[in-house]
Amino acid sequence: MNILLANPRGFCAGVDRAISIVERALELFSPPIYVRHEVVHNRYVVQNLKDRGAVFVEELDQVPDESIVIFSAHGVSQAVRHEAKRRGLKVFDATCPLVTKVHLQVARASRKGIECILIGHAGHPEVEGTMGQYDNPAGGVHLVESPEDVANLVVKDPDNLCFVTQTTLSMDDTTDVIASLQSKYPSIEGPRKDDICYATQNRQDAVRNVAEKVELFIVVGSKNSSNSNRLRELAQKKGTTAFLVDNADDVDPSWFNGIQHVAVTAGASAPEVLVKQVVDAIAKMAPSVITEVEGRLEDTVFAVPAELR
Repeated sequence: MNILLANPRGFCAGVDRAISIVERALELFSPPIYVRHEVVHNRYVVQNLKDRGAVFVEELDQVPDESIVIFSAHGVSQAVRHEAKRRGLKVFDATCPLVTKVHLQVARASRKGIECILIGHAGHPEVEGTMGQYDNPAGGVHLVESPEDVANLVVKDPDNLCFVTQTTLSMDDTTDVIASLQSKYPSIEGPRKDDICYATQNRQDAVRNVAEKVELFIVVGSKNSSNSNRLRELAQKKGTTAFLVDNADDVDPSWFNGIQHVAVTAGASAPEVLVKQVVDAIAKMAPSVITEVEGRLEDTVFAVPAELR
């Protein structure tokens, strides 16, 4: 069997930074260290940090007074920030800088009273945090996921609109929605640079590059990882059977019946150790040749807060 490893894959700079913030906080301060929401969407990473003393909570009312709390890579609303400040909690912010960029765009629209439309998935913590940057009743913020949502959208002023996108969507997801917005609202303003983050785009390009060369695509990532799900969907759209697995235990030998070429990649929140375990599990099924497929080199690094260095 030929096993092709897509590149780049796995951890991005924002995920590396977020995990490092929790790890450094655990080293420098006594546990427990509280983390609002899963710092990144990966079961293995979260369990590892739990074992070291991190306590994951969904809301700040679960955090005792005078505690340390870390905001996840997905970002939080202004209301959450104000609540943390009001309660005197010591905050370390692990929000990905590329998510922060989108937050600033929404906050700017709010200050100017420009209605803002966010393309994203309802219920995702990044979406909740981004929408929570808008607080001007003179304007408004709206969430759309599809061209159908755009068709049903009602705004106050069609000539005073802007849009932003969730950073972990696929270009395929956003292209049709943006086209629908621009068709319905010709004067709508978009970001100067695409909001889809570099790591999301690079991993999607790597899947496109490999998908048509294999009969089966395995994506390593947790079920609640948006960018991992997009990778699986992208492989499927290319006509390749694809599955999302958390770890090697999820790999079903029946998937490989008659398969000669399989590709493996990982979402931006999945560590390489899980990829190795998955590849090892696949290689045990048949004599295998493992090939690293060349891809775009990533050298982006986001620094942790100075207090944690």
